[in-house]
Amino acid sequence: MSRDAQVANGRRRPAKLTKANIVLTRMTLSPALPPPVVLVVEDEGLVRMLAVDMLEEAGFVVAEAATADEALGILESRSDIAALFTDVDMPGSMNGFALARRVAERWPAIRVVITSGRFTPGRDDVPEAGLFVPKPYHQAQLLDAVRPVA
Repeated sequence: MSRDAQVANGRRRPAKLTKANIVLTRMTLSPALPPPVVLVVEDEGLVRMLAVDMLEEAGFVVAEAATADEALGILESRSDIAALFTDVDMPGSMNGFALARRVAERWPAIRVVITSGRFTPGRDDVPEAGLFVPKPYHQAQLLDAVRPVA
């Protein structure tokens, strides 16, 4: 059995993400280009900090917002945001589903990834090219969701 996978009950499971895998992930980001910028929108400070750490360890540059309104301000002022990673349930004028729709309409080149531990998206909640990652998520799930921007 390889170190990259474990077999349990006849199904293959990926191995846990290790420091070596993180270094390899960082190396797969193009060294000639600046690292992609991911905007993390999460009102829970510790959860946001964890997501930011996961992304930064993999070589991404991260911008942070606690509300959708704050995220829109960041998006208005910056042209380098490549991906949005947003929670659904947060204070302010809109939730993460509404933010994701607005971002997909106004900035279609930005990859949209939505997360929640309470809500399951309905048919029209996730933009066409967007993804939903349920909480709790692991670093590998987060990186796989935002990786197409790399």
